[in-house]
Amino acid sequence: MFKFNSFPIVLLLGLIVIFTSCQSSQEQEKESVQKIEKVSIAEIEAGIKAFIDQKTTENGGVFPVKDENHDLKMKLVRVHTEYLSNLGPETHFACVDLVDESGDVYDVDFFMEGKPGAMTVTETTVHKLNGKPFYSWKQNKEDKTWYRVPLEESTNRLLGVVEGSDEFQFFYHISVPELQSEARMWVPVPISDHYQQVEVLEMALAGETVEIEDQEYGNKFVYFELGPTDSGKEIKFSYAVKRKEKGPYEAPSPNPDLYLASNRLMPKGGRFEEIAKEVLGSKINDSKLIQARALYDYIIDNMRYMKFGDYGNGDSNYACDSKTGNCSEFHSFFISLARSVDIPARFAIGASIPSDRNEGGIDGYHCWAEFYADGKWWPVDISEANKYTALATYYFGRHPANRIELSRGRDLQVNPGPQEGPINFIAFPYLEIDGKEVKAPSKFTFQRSENS
Repeated sequence: MFKFNSFPIVLLLGLIVIFTSCQSSQEQEKESVQKIEKVSIAEIEAGIKAFIDQKTTENGGVFPVKDENHDLKMKLVRVHTEYLSNLGPETHFACVDLVDESGDVYDVDFFMEGKPGAMTVTETTVHKLNGKPFYSWKQNKEDKTWYRVPLEESTNRLLGVVEGSDEFQFFYHISVPELQSEARMWVPVPISDHYQQVEVLEMALAGETVEIEDQEYGNKFVYFELGPTDSGKEIKFSYAVKRKEKGPYEAPSPNPDLYLASNRLMPKGGRFEEIAKEVLGSKINDSKLIQARALYDYIIDNMRYMKFGDYGNGDSNYACDSKTGNCSEFHSFFISLARSVDIPARFAIGASIPSDRNEGGIDGYHCWAEFYADGKWWPVDISEANKYTALATYYFGRHPANRIELSRGRDLQVNPGPQEGPINFIAFPYLEIDGKEVKAPSKFTFQRSENS
């Protein structure tokens, strides 16, 4: 077992990278490289996977996880490559998602020792259950050592919420795949509004480009026409973002043709109307605000955040049938229910900026919703409320400052547009080859400003 209050300084350097992401000076980086002969991230990932595979085989197809509060039988979901780190010459850290027999996903911290091909796990500790942390990490100001902070001592920031305001640089990176023929690609460009100020710092483009806009929602895009000579090129966007925490805000009555209508994967009426009215019961005569809260609570109580099956399309019917999905299913289902009882609602997508570190990778896109009641748009984030039930009240009417919005709306119509028709929604690039959508390798990263 590691004693977290007695790490040598070389281990602290590794943990500082993981949990604070503070920038070191060039001199410190050079000194660190001299002291630590780093193992590659790929080797750490291979080591942890090999260890889990071995123990899973030894234990009849399940991986046992035991700590002071848990005795679990798990299966591997994924290794968080963005959190893999060297802590010393032969000491490494990994954060792993494991699922138990009931479908609950646990985030487990692994500490390992050894060289590639011969790594041994020295400690496993259950960090989170379905995204909710049991503890976080905090640094002692006097001796710079690290220790765990129980959840009851944590703040909302440890649950992913930055209140007030946040300021960061956001980096959008795309690798053009090997192209044998012409291709087209659409990339969303974040725009400024009352809650986010966006400044373009740099664009590294490829092929022929033009800026376009959809007329219904006001989204902006860079449209690319690419060819074989663009294969392997790196496309980069970097932005300086100042973001405010978002609460209910006054607005004119919304366009019913947009916010009370059906979308291709987000229909209204039919069984969605039946479910909504059953959920509301006598509240059907109450205010739209009361009704929206009832629908919000229904989804929290009846859906489970799980990434399996045909998830990630924002398909309300899939969400209704499976009662599972990611943020796109949670909010699509809510919007279908809300619109079915005449509550205007809308969809937006972007990225959630980690609150517990100041730089590094971002784990995919994040989406959310708003509904209209009492002359205001009310922000909601139901998938986050489902993960962190202690924040269910917060997320009904609030979006934290640590996020960036990339686009709004569904069934986006642009000119030029894809051959398959309107874009369902967009955060990552939409690449079209021979008339079909193809995934383009892409990633988001960030660097928080020092004054945030």
